[in-house]
Amino acid sequence: MLSPTVALCRLRALPEGPFVLDVVAGRPGVWVVGGAVRDALLDRAPRELDLVVEGDPGPVVAALGGDAVVHERFGTATVALGDGVTVDVAQARTETYVAPGSLPDVTPATVVDDLRRRDVSVNAIALRPDGAGVPEVVQVEGALEDLEAGVLRVLHDQSFRDDPTRLWRVARYAARLGFAPDAHTTTLAKRADPQTVSGARLGNELRLALREADPLAALRAAAALNSRLLPAAVDLDPRRLPDALALLGDGGRTDLVTLASCCGTVDSAALVAWLSELGFASAELDIVAAGSRASTYLPLHLATTGAQIARAVRGVPPEVVALAGGEQARRWLHELRDVRLHITGEDLKAAGVPEGPAIGRVLQHVLDQRLDGTLAGGREAELTAARIASTT
Repeated sequence: MLSPTVALCRLRALPEGPFVLDVVAGRPGVWVVGGAVRDALLDRAPRELDLVVEGDPGPVVAALGGDAVVHERFGTATVALGDGVTVDVAQARTETYVAPGSLPDVTPATVVDDLRRRDVSVNAIALRPDGAGVPEVVQVEGALEDLEAGVLRVLHDQSFRDDPTRLWRVARYAARLGFAPDAHTTTLAKRADPQTVSGARLGNELRLALREADPLAALRAAAALNSRLLPAAVDLDPRRLPDALALLGDGGRTDLVTLASCCGTVDSAALVAWLSELGFASAELDIVAAGSRASTYLPLHLATTGAQIARAVRGVPPEVVALAGGEQARRWLHELRDVRLHITGEDLKAAGVPEGPAIGRVLQHVLDQRLDGTLAGGREAELTAARIASTT
């Protein structure tokens, strides 16, 4: 684990690091907190800077400049610094929950109080850059020891009751950091009821897990923490996922492919109901539901020519094609789906083909020849093929 001084240098390596840290250096009661401090101390690249201010955060927000979106209920602001870089600024606070899973009521507090309300101990470390010398560090008791040992520990027994979305956050940290929850945290997690928060909030957490560098590790960690986070029949060792991701490449939603590959053993009606409850958009739901069954229902494996492959996948998202797998899927995704004609219906009308359904049929015939590899040449070759097709 790095020293606080070296960790501060890690924070300065962020695009916004030098500017933000110079703005807050020497200001009393302004701290860098949370994941950025954790990652910097672990000698990992921090993702972003989050600031906590003891007292009024307004002057810090003003000093940062940029466009600020203020959330008055929680005493927080998100400041856009340009080029997609944002900084979150929050007033140090405590939180109380009137009911399990409800949004918290907040009260201004000290940075130590603020750390005690966080999800796990390794995120409850704050660093104050003062511009010179060793930066000041405060922590909840045992946080640095947990960071050194790779332990995820919730800070109080009501943590998951107050906010069950912390179950997903612990799962993501386990996957991302290679850390493990301690025995007490595991016991509390198994007792928690995720259904006390809205499906939309749980859906947002699932989406974040699917965007982790190792999403399957995050899903496995979630299932181990609490069996109600995922359908009981979900397959967390999907054998077809590596091939599907390789076929898809950068041309689609890898998060949806990952989820669909895990859901082939889940009852179709239950899968649709679950995704709907989690607030998935209809297009996302369709991809996951169809993709989960793609290897068995999509008639792609019966196609032998390029034109037949194109007809088999017409209107089918690339994610579903990738999950269907096989040589036909590879040919479509890497060779055929970008095949286009040089000619249009206007060209055919100018060549004397009567306007109407015949134009579409002729264009499809010529495209089939392109897809099958039986038509060479460019625009003129296509026009010749179209004239012949229009007279037969």
